[in-house]
Amino acid sequence: MIDKLTGAMDFNAKALVLRAERQRLLASNIANADTPGYVARDFKFTEALQEATGAKETTLGTSLSNGAHLPLSTSASSGRATVDYGRLGYSVQSQPSVDGNSVDLDRERANFADNTVRYEATLRFINGQVKTMLSAITGQ
Repeated sequence: MIDKLTGAMDFNAKALVLRAERQRLLASNIANADTPGYVARDFKFTEALQEATGAKETTLGTSLSNGAHLPLSTSASSGRATVDYGRLGYSVQSQPSVDGNSVDLDRERANFADNTVRYEATLRFINGQVKTMLSAITGQ
């Protein structure tokens, strides 16, 4: 019974963990903007969330919500809620630098601000789900 209550929040909880991890990576990139030879790191949030939630995406861009559905072509997923550090990507360098640092400070700041807004939105979704469950439990 409790699994059904927490299952509804599982997607947003995993998204929140991934958003926090991406925020940490972006902050690390910004902090190392002046470090010679530092290579900026990031990951594709959509792919990481699909992997964490166990969603299977077909070639047509639709996702399967039930394992009994017949996919056209699917990719495997592992169901983890964290980022596999071996799968972190490197940011594409837009401005070459003499010291080998690949951090574009303007791009990193924009990504940081965007991720912050999305993190806060995910928190609001979780808060709304909790309020809805509370009102259902109390009967209001």
